Amino acid sequence: MSSSRRSAFTSLAVAMLKGFFRDKMAFFFAVIFPLMFLALFGGLLGSSGTSKTEIEQVGKVSVLDDAPKDVRERLEESLEIHRTSDEKAAIRKVRKGDTDAMIVQRGETLVVRFSQADQVKAATVQGTFQAIVQSANIAATGQQPRFAIETDQVEDDSLSTIQFFTPGLMGWAIASGATFGAATNLVVWRKNGLLRRLRLAPIPTWAVVLARIAVSVAIAAVQAAIFIGVGVVAFGLQLTGSWPMIVPLLTAGTLSFMAIGLLAGAVSKSEEAAVGIANFVVLPMAFLSGSFFPLDGAPGWVAAVSQVLPLKHLNEGMLDTMVRGEGPASALVPIVILLGFAVVVSGVASRVFRWDD
Repeated sequence: MSSSRRSAFTSLAVAMLKGFFRDKMAFFFAVIFPLMFLALFGGLLGSSGTSKTEIEQVGKVSVLDDAPKDVRERLEESLEIHRTSDEKAAIRKVRKGDTDAMIVQRGETLVVRFSQADQVKAATVQGTFQAIVQSANIAATGQQPRFAIETDQVEDDSLSTIQFFTPGLMGWAIASGATFGAATNLVVWRKNGLLRRLRLAPIPTWAVVLARIAVSVAIAAVQAAIFIGVGVVAFGLQLTGSWPMIVPLLTAGTLSFMAIGLLAGAVSKSEEAAVGIANFVVLPMAFLSGSFFPLDGAPGWVAAVSQVLPLKHLNEGMLDTMVRGEGPASALVPIVILLGFAVVVSGVASRVFRWDD
């Protein structure tokens, strides 16, 4: 690259970067707005542990009171038991939702009353006390249990819930910044004649394109640094060993969403239309790609649609490398998919691109 072309590229990149930071609305929606969601999820979920099932115990219940010490310790991890002598009051609390269940022992029968309003809690209560009664019956017969169970989570004990939301929210921020930036800039430059002047100027087209890419990647790096910084400082985010792979991931993701933005800007005649198209694409994609909530319980067609969306692969790649402890190789397939998407959509955008209105 000659010195004059290098100077032109540098000048364009610096001017574009300054323009982004001077545009308060662009900075707000690319950085501050997604960061507000991180703070919201962090405040609601970041420090929350596993909620205990609240139980009202009426009188003496031998299967609980006479249980071995190790059994009581395990029960205390999942149950919060309050003792009372008023059975009617305990039932009223269950009916009102102030507690999850009440238990009372009548002879050799353990009576458990619960509300079906919360079906998850109802199933938990039934399963817990069925297991307790079965264990007590086995102990009463004097037989040694034939089978044992050992449970443990696959993730590190230090991981908090917010860490599973951070990659998705960061992916959404990168997608929004790259898409909106490319779409609106292209329309504005075409309307004010800047594209025509750049075409006539002694600056190669590749220098303009490369400058726009460099600026978009730099903005994505700033977004990632802010998200990770806030996550680490405010919510105790802990990164896994292969987390540096987010650099090529966000680069490939930026190229993909820049391509979408270029296509939106190429077919739009006004800035409002470009923003509308970008919103129409990015926001539904964020929901369908698991940026705001997991897709584990989603219908099959949602899971199928998500596989063709670039944000889904960006989110999965960052989740694997930042949270799940996967190695660098886990990012390779998402990177290839994102780059392939960028090539295809850029090709379509180039066919409909025009230098002026």
